[in-house]
Amino acid sequence: MASSHTVLMRLVASAYSIAQKAGTIVRHVIAEGDLGIVEKTCATDLQTKADRLVQMSICSSLARKFPKLTIIGEEDLPPEDVDQELIEDGQWEEILKQPCPSQYTAIKEEDLVVWVDPLDGTKEYTEGLLDNVTVLIGIAYEGKAIAGVINQPYYNYQAGPDAVLGRTIWGVLGLGAFGFQLKEVPAGKHIITTTRSHNSQLVTDCVAAMNPDDVLRVGGAGNKIIQLIEGKASAYVFASPGCKKWDTCAPEVILHAVGGKLTDIHGNALQYNKEVKHMNSAGVLATLRNYDYYASRVPESVKNVLVP
Repeated sequence: MASSHTVLMRLVASAYSIAQKAGTIVRHVIAEGDLGIVEKTCATDLQTKADRLVQMSICSSLARKFPKLTIIGEEDLPPEDVDQELIEDGQWEEILKQPCPSQYTAIKEEDLVVWVDPLDGTKEYTEGLLDNVTVLIGIAYEGKAIAGVINQPYYNYQAGPDAVLGRTIWGVLGLGAFGFQLKEVPAGKHIITTTRSHNSQLVTDCVAAMNPDDVLRVGGAGNKIIQLIEGKASAYVFASPGCKKWDTCAPEVILHAVGGKLTDIHGNALQYNKEVKHMNSAGVLATLRNYDYYASRVPESVKNVLVP
């Protein structure tokens, strides 16, 4: 019976199934060939048909099952009736077999805030860089990111026609993170992952101060955190106010659940309560290991510009 499971674990199990449905929608829009691109604030701030449909799917599916949740999505969409085909009412049973961490067993629905990025890496999606794209569902309690789901719709897309496309990663603080193989960058290697489409002198200066062996420029915050946990990069450095709470909530959980750390450029934890401003105005610094090494190298000139 669903009632025997905690609110949090039921929500995560539902978010997993909803994220998988979202991945299917993302692939379907590409297959149809009409992305329905509109510019929001500028040429690098785009919205597609997939962004719109996925947000409707996630938010409506969650709201039907958990009507007391606060749900905050990236896209500012007019209210409209949602096609029944977009609704996902399943839940991933494997998650319900896991124990809820004791500190979260008494959480009520109305205590939770869900941050939704229906398509993280939209610009890359429009350019065919499909492995950059993720769907992000982050769950916060008392201002802290505590559970998250990341769907990669095009995971394996370069592995040939017979490959199974897509995967879903999930995690809960105090329980762990699942759906991937944890790997670290070789000791002594400093590989920085940073923005591909939102570069600036500040971003460049901060990356250079890390004295990197290599710099990866890719799209999507979710994608960059996956690079950290799979040993492709050692630090995600973004000295710019471009990133929002829905970009970082779910990825932060996955990273923290395996012992990593994500903060702003000053080292402050990010806050995810419903009243908080959406912009991460003091940038992002994230690592799987050796956080202090990278934090100590952030130039004062960068910190002075990026005010929390």
